[in-house]
Amino acid sequence: MGQTDVITKVVTGEEIKEPSMFKVIYLNDHKTTMEFVVESLIDFFDYTPETAHKITLDIHEVGSAVVAVLPFEVAEQKGIEVTMCARAQKMPLQVKLEPENA
Repeated sequence: MGQTDVITKVVTGEEIKEPSMFKVIYLNDHKTTMEFVVESLIDFFDYTPETAHKITLDIHEVGSAVVAVLPFEVAEQKGIEVTMCARAQKMPLQVKLEPENA
């Protein structure tokens, strides 16, 4: 039986770029409850209850807050999931995405 030679071909010159990062921003409104915002931050972004409460107060006092910075596809998915959950509970919470470097 013969031996099989394995030749490895290395492709050079291709640069792998980091994915673009996007800010997930919650906007304040007068109908979405603070309890819902806190729970969504815990459920969708894995914040502790204390941190989620502080972010919720920032949203309430300032009018908006960045709740996460994620690769675009992940940020978009989280935004959709939070919005769908809010609508299912009849909450008008708005979630906005912005490029991190904007």
